[in-house]
Amino acid sequence: MLRIRGTVGEWPVDLSIEMDEGDWAQLGAQLQAVKYEGAAAPAANPTARPVNPDDAQWQIARELLRKAGQLSGPDLLEQLEGLTGSASAGKRLLVRLRHSAEVKVLSGGDTPLYSWVGQ
Repeated sequence: MLRIRGTVGEWPVDLSIEMDEGDWAQLGAQLQAVKYEGAAAPAANPTARPVNPDDAQWQIARELLRKAGQLSGPDLLEQLEGLTGSASAGKRLLVRLRHSAEVKVLSGGDTPLYSWVGQ
C-alpha cells in the first residue's frame, strides 16, 4: 500500500493506494527506465528532457484518435488498454484525451463519443 498525504489548494488529502506485485514491478521498471535515461543524457545539454514512456504513449494515443477521427469511449478505452498493456494506464490516457483541446467529447447517448478536432 502507498499512502500520500498533503494538500491540494486548501483541501487536505490523505490517499491510500493499494498496489499488487504487478503494479510494484511496473513502477520499479518505470523508475529504472527514468534512472537509466537520466544517466545516459549528455551533461553538456542540461535542458534536454529524458524521453518519458508516458509521453510516447500519449503521442501514440493522440495519433490513434486522429487517424480514426471518432471513436466511442469503450472502443477507445479498449485500444488504449491494448496500447499500454494496463487498464489503469489506458484510463489515464482516456482522461488525458478527454481534457485535451484537440479532442471534443460528446456525451448524449449511452457512451461518450471522442472526436479529433486538433490540427
